[in-house]
Amino acid sequence: MPGAERVLVLDLGAQYTLLIARRVRELGVYCEVLPGDAPAQTILSRKPQAIILSGGPSSVYAEDAPRPDPAVWEAGVPVLGICYGMQLMAHVLGGEVRRGERQEFGRAELEVLAADDGRPGRLFEGIGSPGARMTCWMSHGDLVRRPPPGFRTVARTPLSPVAAMEHGSRPWFGVQFHPEVAHTPFGSELLRHFLYDLAGLRGGWNMHAFVERAVDELRRQVTGGRAVVALSGGVDSSTAAVLAHRALGDRLTAIFVDHGLLRRGEPETVEREIGGRLGVPVTRVDARQRFLTKLAGVVDPEEKRRIIGREFIRVFEESARGVPDVRYLVQGTLYPDVVESGGGRTATIKSHHNVGGLPEQMQLTLVEPFRYLFKDEVRRVARELGLPDAIVHRHPFPGPGLAVRVVGEVTAEALETVRACDAIVQEEVERAGWAGEVWQAFAVWTGAWSVGVKGDARHYGPVIAVRCVQSDDGMTADWVRLPYEVLDRISHRITNEVPTVSRVVYDVSAKPPATIEWE
Repeated sequence: MPGAERVLVLDLGAQYTLLIARRVRELGVYCEVLPGDAPAQTILSRKPQAIILSGGPSSVYAEDAPRPDPAVWEAGVPVLGICYGMQLMAHVLGGEVRRGERQEFGRAELEVLAADDGRPGRLFEGIGSPGARMTCWMSHGDLVRRPPPGFRTVARTPLSPVAAMEHGSRPWFGVQFHPEVAHTPFGSELLRHFLYDLAGLRGGWNMHAFVERAVDELRRQVTGGRAVVALSGGVDSSTAAVLAHRALGDRLTAIFVDHGLLRRGEPETVEREIGGRLGVPVTRVDARQRFLTKLAGVVDPEEKRRIIGREFIRVFEESARGVPDVRYLVQGTLYPDVVESGGGRTATIKSHHNVGGLPEQMQLTLVEPFRYLFKDEVRRVARELGLPDAIVHRHPFPGPGLAVRVVGEVTAEALETVRACDAIVQEEVERAGWAGEVWQAFAVWTGAWSVGVKGDARHYGPVIAVRCVQSDDGMTADWVRLPYEVLDRISHRITNEVPTVSRVVYDVSAKPPATIEWE
């Protein structure tokens, strides 16, 4: 790994653990995530300059409550506990944690408290003066009632008497709120202060350094034989293919499975951009009918994903038989895929074709260089590797493709309809100059049917939903307030150019409580 600085985030079960790591990396410090119960040897072997304890859904009093090895407290490095991490710190070191009379979710008003000398605590130096009130984001039911011996309270909210605490002499700090989320406006400033001022780090981590490290790791992982890369044409798999090609050269074969669940024109784009412009050898496998047959009659979304995941890998295994001495499969899996599939201690939201759907007896060793990156980080890697803007700025597309944008059974009619509608959405969002303003824009076959009038006659056809969202990382999202005239053009074109459709609706749901995709 380039450079000597390293921060460890111990994952105690939070959905946003990797968001903490992402913020640390954005601040120029290399960061790794380890399980919350990683043994002392593993933690100390990384030689961290700081340790962050993540949040989590558990109570410190639960029998199966995650807790780090006691070596954390004797590692001699600054430790920052966030939410559950702070509660655990308080509990383990002799403080009091109790169930709050009221839960505290969402925005809260934080008051910075003064020390004996009238100044703020070390944690808030340069951030907030004593008496200052700042907005923060809370998400907890338990709270710290009394800090441990040697600690003092440096901030509070109306519902949390200890909203932040710090040790008087040792570099141990805790915050009940979440500095890693955008809803805490001063969160990045506080993390920067912890890393650079309290932990004494210098920074220097960037995507150039990541590429160097990832290339080295790929060469170490793929120690013998050849690898195939699972190429879909999206920014994730395309960047993984170019990265793997840089690391492995002629030991890599890119296999593109055309499963018939792609957007309009994508197979041709994959071959032109990846194979032609970037020089990565691409083998195209036509498996359209195979996937459609396997999905016939299936309506459960999780079963769809499992089927697609299983067939996706099987096609690779079959195609790889023609590649001499192939032993590895490279995929562009991202952290949101992992966490939503129940990676670690987090709850499963939905399984992903390249995570939860993997067969138990997969014949190839899986290599995932982006497993701990977010989408925006992969885009920066893509730019570092010289990928064209057409791929770098391409909207995210789910691994199972249009199958999860068809609610209910996946049929040829539904796929062709939603593919045509999706193309119109893409064209009009681009035409209106909104493509760079949205995270994803697409159409959904809702599975509902509605009566309409076409050609002065009654028409009964499918209802199409249009979904446009804004997000930084795919973990949370809000619906985009497209101008009415843009929505009007989209609706007008769909109902006129796609014969079966007579009704178009616009999805105004945020994530949470909804997910970005409908299935």
